[in-house]
Amino acid sequence: MQIKPVRIWITTILLGWCFDFLFYKHTPGISFAIFTILVLTSGFLLLWIEGIRPAKTTILLVPFILYFVAITFIRQEPLSIFLATFFSLFLMAGLAVTYRGGLWFRYSLADYFTRGIDLLGSSVIRPITYSIAQRNLKSESETIQKPVNQFWPVFRGIMLAIPILAFFAAFLSSADLVFAQRVNDLINLFQLENLPEYIFRFSYILVLAYVIAGVFLHAAQRSQDEKLLGLEKPLVPSFLGFIEASIILGSVVLLFTVFVVIQFQYFFGGQVNINLSGYTYAEYARKGFGELVSVAFFALLLFLGLTAITRRTSVSQQRIFSILGLALLVQVGVMLVSAYQRLVLYENAYGFTRLRTYTHVFMIWIAVLLAVVVLLDLLKHQRGFALAALLASLGFGASLTLLNVDAFIFQRNLARSAQGQSLDVGYLATLSSDTIPAVVSEFKNSEIGNEKHDRLGAVLACFQFEDSSMSSDTSWQSFHLSTYWARVSIRQIADSIASYKIDTTKWPVTVSTPLKAEYECSSSMID
Repeated sequence: MQIKPVRIWITTILLGWCFDFLFYKHTPGISFAIFTILVLTSGFLLLWIEGIRPAKTTILLVPFILYFVAITFIRQEPLSIFLATFFSLFLMAGLAVTYRGGLWFRYSLADYFTRGIDLLGSSVIRPITYSIAQRNLKSESETIQKPVNQFWPVFRGIMLAIPILAFFAAFLSSADLVFAQRVNDLINLFQLENLPEYIFRFSYILVLAYVIAGVFLHAAQRSQDEKLLGLEKPLVPSFLGFIEASIILGSVVLLFTVFVVIQFQYFFGGQVNINLSGYTYAEYARKGFGELVSVAFFALLLFLGLTAITRRTSVSQQRIFSILGLALLVQVGVMLVSAYQRLVLYENAYGFTRLRTYTHVFMIWIAVLLAVVVLLDLLKHQRGFALAALLASLGFGASLTLLNVDAFIFQRNLARSAQGQSLDVGYLATLSSDTIPAVVSEFKNSEIGNEKHDRLGAVLACFQFEDSSMSSDTSWQSFHLSTYWARVSIRQIADSIASYKIDTTKWPVTVSTPLKAEYECSSSMID
C-alpha cells in the first residue's frame, strides 16, 4: 500500500506551517490541543483516502488521546500538564505503530520498546527510502511517450526571471521616483531584514513535515503487528535455576516479614507507640514513606525479573515459586499500607503539598498494579503485565488531572485550618490558577472568620499581582481555560481585595492585609 507523494508532502508541510502558526512566539495554551487534533485528523483522512484502514482496536486509543489533549488547556498544575502532554504523544505513537494491526493490548514491554525504536527510525529514514522507491517505480513505469512534468520547468523559469527582473527594476527605479517608491514598498512588505528568522522558521517547518511524513508512512507500511515478541517462545531464555531463584525470593520474603511484624505495632498504637519507641511524632511522620514506595517498586521489578528468567520444570516448582511470589507481593502491599499511613500522618501534621499528593495517588495505583500482578501470576499470564502497567500509568495520570491537584491541596489545607492549624498563605499563593475559583468561593463565604478571610484575600492579591506582572500572551493560540476561569473569578471580588497592598521593594514580594498582617507571596515549605 502506497500513499501518493504529492498528498503526503502537501499534508505534512501544511501541518508544519500550522505548528509554526500556533506555537511560534506564543505561550502554549489551546494550541497543543488544536495541533494534535489536526495531526490525528490529517493522518486518518490521508490513510483512509489511500484505502488504508485502521484496526478497530486501534481506534480505542483515540478517546484516551483526546482526554489527555483536553487536559493540556484545562489544567495549569505542572505535573498534570506534563503527564497530559506525555501521554498524548505516547498514545499517538502507539496509534502509529499499531494502526493496521491493532494488537497494542497484547504487547509485551519488549514490543513497546522495539516498536518505539522502529517508529523513531522511520521518522528519520522512511521519507528518504519512500522517495527513492517512488522515483524508481516511476522510472520503471515510464512509457515511450514520457508525460511532461510542468513543475520543474516553471520553477526554473521563475528562478531565472528573478535576477533579470531585479536588474531592470533597479534601472527603472533610478529613472522614476514614484516607481522607486512602489518598489521600496514591495520590499518593505516582505521585511527582508527578517530573512534569518524566515529561514529558521521555514527550516523547522520542513523538518517537522519530514518527521510527520515518516510517522504517517510507518502507520501505512509497518503497523501490521504480524509477529509479537516472546509470543511463540520467551524473548530471554530461562537460565536461572529454581533453587537459586527460591533462595533469592525466600530471603527477601524473610526480610520483609521481619519488617512487617515490626510495623504492626504502629498500625493500631499510633502516636503512643511511636513515642514509646524513642521517636517523635514528627520524625516518624517525616521519615519512611518515600523509601517504602521505592522498596515496593523494586520488589515488583525483582519478582517480574525472576519470573522471566527462572527455570521451573515441574508443577511443584511452579507452585512453590508462585507461593513465594505471592507472599512477597502481599508483604509489599502491607508496606504500601504502612507508607500510606506515614504519609497521612505527615499530611495531618504539616499540611498537603503537591509532592505529597502525587505520592498519595501513586501509592494507590502501584497497589492496584501489585494486585493485578498477583492475579496474572495465578492465571499464568505474565505477558499481561505490560497492558496492566500501561493502564495503571494512564490511571495515575487521569486521577491526578481529574483530582485537580492544586484545588485539592487548598481544600485539604483549608479543612486543617478549621481544626486550628495555620493556613500557609505563601504556599497557597505559589499554586497555579487551578486553585483560584475554589479560593474565591471560600473568600466569598460570609461564615468564615475574619482571620481566615484576611489570609485568603492575601492569596488572591498575590495571584492577581503575579498574573498582571507576567508578560501575558493575549493571542487566541495561548488561551487556557484554567487561566480564564481564574481571571473571571478574581474580577468578581476585585473591589474586596483592592485594600491589599503589594510591596515589591524587597524580595520576596509581600502583601499587607486590612488586618495589618504581612505575608510573603512565596513559600519555603519543603515537600
